[in-house]
Amino acid sequence: MTEAEAPPGVDTTRPSSARLYDYYLGGTTNYEVDRAAGDRLREALPDLYDCAWANRGFHQRSARWMASEHGIGQFIDLGSGLPTQGNTHEAVRQARPDARVVYVDNDPMVGAMSAELLDDDARTRLIVTDMRDPGEVLDHPDLRALIDFTEPVGLLMTAVLNFVADGSDPWGLVKRYTGVLAPGSYLALSHATADKLPPVSVQAMYDTYRSSTTEIHLRTRREVERFFEGLELVPPYLGAEPSVTYVGLWGAEDPQAADTEGSRVLYCGVARRP
Repeated sequence: MTEAEAPPGVDTTRPSSARLYDYYLGGTTNYEVDRAAGDRLREALPDLYDCAWANRGFHQRSARWMASEHGIGQFIDLGSGLPTQGNTHEAVRQARPDARVVYVDNDPMVGAMSAELLDDDARTRLIVTDMRDPGEVLDHPDLRALIDFTEPVGLLMTAVLNFVADGSDPWGLVKRYTGVLAPGSYLALSHATADKLPPVSVQAMYDTYRSSTTEIHLRTRREVERFFEGLELVPPYLGAEPSVTYVGLWGAEDPQAADTEGSRVLYCGVARRP
C-alpha cells in the first residue's frame, strides 16, 4: 500500500496507535510517518518489539485458555487493532471451531483493512466505533446478532485502556462492560506501565503518542489492579497465586525465561466474573 492509497478518513500526517502497533509487530499496514515515529521510540526503548510481541502472546494465550479450559464460545475484542497473524477468531477456534467473535475499534484504517478478512465469516463482526461509548457498543445490532449475554463471554481489553484518559474514567468503563456479562465470563486485560522503565523511555513514549492521533496514559500496578475489583483473578501460571503480572509471564510454561525486559512494559491479568 502506498501513501496515496490511504482509505477514506485515514490521517497519514500523524502516527496512529493501531498502525504503530502493527509496525512493532512487523506488519505492513502502516505509513512512513508511523515507521519514523516507531524507530525514534525504539531508540529510547530498545525492547519495544519484544514488548509488542509479549502483549500479543498474552492476548492469544488468554483467549485460547478461555476457549479450551472453560468452553467460552463467544468473545468481544475491544480495541482490536489491525488484522495480523493469530487474530482472536483464529486463536480461539483452535479449541472452539464454532466460536463467535465481535471486534471493536474506532480507527478507520482497521475498518478498511478488516472488511475483506471478515466479510465471508458469518461468525465474526467488526464494529467501527469508540469503545469509550459502551452503550453504543453493547446495543449495536451486529454485536447483539452474535453475542448472547445470558451465556459466558470472553472480554478482551489488551493494551487499549492505556489510551483512555483518567477523565473518561477507564475503571468505570471496565465495570460497565463486565457488569453486563453472565457469571462465568472472563476478562483479559493488559495495560502499559512506567513502573520498570527509565525516565528517558517514559518520556519517549509520551512524546511519541502525544504527536499521534491518540495519547498514551501509563499507569501503576495498583491502578491496573483496580480494573479487576469485583472480579476473581486467576493464577497467571502454574504455582502462582491469583494476581496481576507481566504480559510475558501469563500462561508461561517457564516464567523465569518469559520474564523479559520487554514484557515488563505491560501488566496484565485474567479474571472471572462471579
